[in-house]
This record gives sequence, C-alpha cells and structure tokens, in this order.
Amino acid sequence: MPSVTELLTQPRSRPFVVLDFSPPRGGIPHLLSDAFSLTPDLFSIAYNPGKSVRANPIMVAHWIQNNTGIPAVFTLATRDMNKRDLQGILLGAQLIGLDNVVSVMGDELKSSGKLSQKTISDFTASGFVSSIKQMNTRVDFRDRFLRHPTGFCVGATIDLSRDWSGEIPLTRKKVTAGADFFLSQPVFDTSQPEQFMERYFKETGCRLETPVMWGVQVKVQDSVSLVPVPDWVHNDLEQGRSGFEIALQIISEHTDYGFDTFYLVPPILRGGTRDYESAQAVIDEL
Repeated sequence: MPSVTELLTQPRSRPFVVLDFSPPRGGIPHLLSDAFSLTPDLFSIAYNPGKSVRANPIMVAHWIQNNTGIPAVFTLATRDMNKRDLQGILLGAQLIGLDNVVSVMGDELKSSGKLSQKTISDFTASGFVSSIKQMNTRVDFRDRFLRHPTGFCVGATIDLSRDWSGEIPLTRKKVTAGADFFLSQPVFDTSQPEQFMERYFKETGCRLETPVMWGVQVKVQDSVSLVPVPDWVHNDLEQGRSGFEIALQIISEHTDYGFDTFYLVPPILRGGTRDYESAQAVIDEL
C-alpha cells in the first residue's frame, strides 16, 4: 500500500479525507463490517479510545487494508509499552505490510484504585517519531543494527485547542524529529489553522511545510467531543441543524482558506459507538 505522503501527491478531484476508525471491543471480523460501507482515502485506526480494551490497531489496520483495499494508518501510544516492545511491534507491523503509523503519548491513566494501570512512557511522542526514523536507517534504540531497515511513514498530532505557547514548540520538536504528516484534533474555528501556521513561523523562523490533515468532527446532540465545542455548534444542533451540514460548512470554510486535507471524526456516541453513516454522508457530498 502507498504511504500517506505518496497518497497526498496523487491527483484528486475532491478534498483528501482520513477517516477515524475505532477498533472493536471484540475479536471477530463481523465487528469490523462497518468498514465495507466507507470510502475515505485513508483509514486512521485509533488506539484504545476511551482507555478501553479493544482490538490492537495494527491488526485492525491490516484487516481493513486487506479486506477493503483502502490504505490504513495505525496509531501507537508510547504510554503503554517500553522502547523494546514498541520497536518490536513495529517490526511485526512491517512484516504484515503496514508502513503508516501515527505516534501519540496517550492520555493519562489512573494510578490508584481497582482499575489502576501503570504508565510507562519510555518515549515522548517526538522521541518515538525520531526512533522510528532511526529504525528506517536500520538502527534500533540501543544503536544496534537491525537485519533490515523499516520503511515507515510517520505521523504525529496537533491540538489547536491547547495553549499555543506549548503546542508550537511541541509541533516544532515533532517536525525536527522527522514527522512526515500531522493529524489535528477537530478545529471548529476555521481561521485557526492559518493563524497557527503564521504564529509557528513567527516563533520558530520556519514554515510548517509538513502536511496537516485538519480535524473535522461530525457532531450530533449528546455526542462525545474530543475538544471544546463552541456555542454556535450546540445552538445549531438544538435548532435542528444536522451535524452533517455543520461538518460540510466547516470543510467549505477550510477550503476557502486553501486547505483540502482533512481528518474526519464520526459522531462518538455514549458508550463509544461511532456513527459511521453520518461520516460517510459527508464523504459522499465532497
């Protein structure tokens, strides 16, 4: 399958869409059947959303690629594995033909009580990007040679809802580490990407030239939000406007600013269920 950067260079007549896809809470193929009705340019397989027990994103990405013919990128969180395990699982991903990965830290885990889990975080997100790039040169985290280099296209994340005084230096670290592309958390204020890139240039002296897929979340009433949602979205939903229409408006405004690569997040319902039908309706309309 082509890398994310290769996909982005291919001719296209509509915006490029990466679709967020949640691994199932079970290990039977039937639970992945939603994928057959979806037609993004690329699937992005989430990493244990809701901190729940779900199928490994690498296995899900492999299944989706093989059964739909659509490329998939899997997500790995540095929170849960040490350096050896992370690099070992990447070699396994290479073995089954996966070449696109997104590096994240992962949300904090509970450290006490019956449901406590231990955080490992041997790598920072940018450190993990750097280590994967090193594996691409045939060197592991111990500076020993692998038998064969990997060939990963490595993504990272941007969150414009966080304080930019911290997000800009963090983004710069990820760029310097070798990130090939970014997925952004949902952005409801469509003036923000351009403002962020201008401030990034002002503070770092460098243009943010790494491709960014700007996040667009399809909202419905009472759905879970990944970032703070502005009042106008809540008001529109209460007045009967559909999340489909709002998402299309946001995408249209982004394209007016010159952006045409998007990370589409389906409605996240209570309990973690995704409304993929609403997301596909947006894709069909583009």
